[in-house]
Amino acid sequence: MKKSIITFALVIVSILCLLSIAVFGIRVWGIPGVFDEGGIRLGLDLAGGSAILYEADTNETPSRDEINSAVAMIQGRLDMLNYSEATVAASGINQILVEIPGISDPEEAVKMLGANAVLEFRDSDGNIVMDGKDIESAVASFGDARGYGNEYFISLKLRPEAVSKWAEATRIAAAKSSTSENYIAIYLDDNLMMRPSVEKELNTDSCMITGGYDRAGAEYYAGIISAGQLPFALKDVQLTATGPMLGEKSLETSLIAGLIGIILVMIFMTVYYRLPGFIASIALVAYIAIIGVTLVITQANLSLPGIAGIILSVGMAVDANVIIFERVKEELRSGKTIKASVSGGFHRAFTAIVDSNITTLIAAVVLWIFGSGPIIGFAVTLFMGVIISMFTAITVTRWLLNQIVRMNITNGRLYGL
Repeated sequence: MKKSIITFALVIVSILCLLSIAVFGIRVWGIPGVFDEGGIRLGLDLAGGSAILYEADTNETPSRDEINSAVAMIQGRLDMLNYSEATVAASGINQILVEIPGISDPEEAVKMLGANAVLEFRDSDGNIVMDGKDIESAVASFGDARGYGNEYFISLKLRPEAVSKWAEATRIAAAKSSTSENYIAIYLDDNLMMRPSVEKELNTDSCMITGGYDRAGAEYYAGIISAGQLPFALKDVQLTATGPMLGEKSLETSLIAGLIGIILVMIFMTVYYRLPGFIASIALVAYIAIIGVTLVITQANLSLPGIAGIILSVGMAVDANVIIFERVKEELRSGKTIKASVSGGFHRAFTAIVDSNITTLIAAVVLWIFGSGPIIGFAVTLFMGVIISMFTAITVTRWLLNQIVRMNITNGRLYGL
C-alpha cells in the first residue's frame, strides 16, 4: 500500500512537471512554452500574416481548369514549404488570393513563393534547356552524394520526354573548357536560385543537386522545384498585411472559455463518477500537457479548425472514460470485487474505444492526405489529439486507478455506486 501511494504521488508530480514544461518551457535547453515566442505556431486567423492577390498575366482569359490548376499548384507549393494553414482560392475570372500565416511582410511572401512560378534551367550562355514542366518530382535527401561524407542534397526526377534534352544540355556543359561555364543554372521568375556544376553527361531520368545545403535549404529548393510550373504567369496586384481576425483579446477569451469548459467537465466527472472521475480529471490534465508539448515540438500551425480538432479529441477522451466507468459500475453491480470490476470494466470497454478511435484516425488520415490549407490543420491536430487521448484514457487512467485499488480503497460509493 505504501509503495502504491508513493508511486501514485510520483505520477502526479510527473504530470504537473510536464504541464509546467508545456506552459513555461525549459529555458536552459531553449525549449519554449506554448505562449512563448517560437512556441505554438498560430495560423492566419489567430496570428495574422500576408495576403497576396495575383492576376493572370496573359492576353487571353484563362479557363476555369487553368485557374483551378494554378490554385492547386500554389497550394501544393505552400504545403511543401510547411505552410499547411495557408489558403489559396480563385477570385473572379482571372485572379487568385493567397493568404499565408506567420509572414508579416507581403513582399517577403511573394519572394518566398515566387510571383509567377516560372521555373527555367539555363546553360552558361543563357539558353533555356528545360522548364518546370519537365520536372516530375524533387525531394530533399540526406546521404553520401559525392563520396565526401553525408550531406543534404536534392534528388531530381525528370519526365521521360525531358531525358534526351537534359542529356544534351549536361553533355555540352560538362565539355566546356572553363570551370566557370560548366554549369546549368536554375531560375525562378528570372531570379537565380542555384547554379550547380555539371561534371559529366547525365543521360538518365534522375540526378542529384548538391551545394552544401542545410536541411531547411534543401527542403525549400526541393519544394520550389517539385511544384512545377503554372499554366500562366502571375503578377501581384495587391499586397496586404493581414492582422489576426480574432485578435489577441479574442484569443485570450477563447482560452479562458476553454479552461472553464475543461474545469466544468472535471467537476462533472468527479461528482458523477467520484474517485474514477477524479482519476479521469488527472488524466485529462496529462492530455493537455502532452498536446501542448507536441504542438510546440511539431510546430504545426494552430488555427480555428485546428482548435476544433483538439476540442473534438478532448470530447473523445472524456467519452472513453465514460464508457470505461459505466462498465466498471456494471461489474460492481454484478457483485464482483473492486479489483475484478476495474479489470473487467477496462477489458469490456477496450474494443469499443479502439474501434471508435480507429475510425476517427482513418478519417483524419484521409483529410490529411487529400485535404489542403485549414483542412490539413484540422486533420493534424485531430490525429495527434486522438492518439494522445487514447493513451491518457486507456493507459494513464487505468494505471492510476489500479494504484488506487492497491491502496485497499474498496468502498463502492467511491466508485460511483
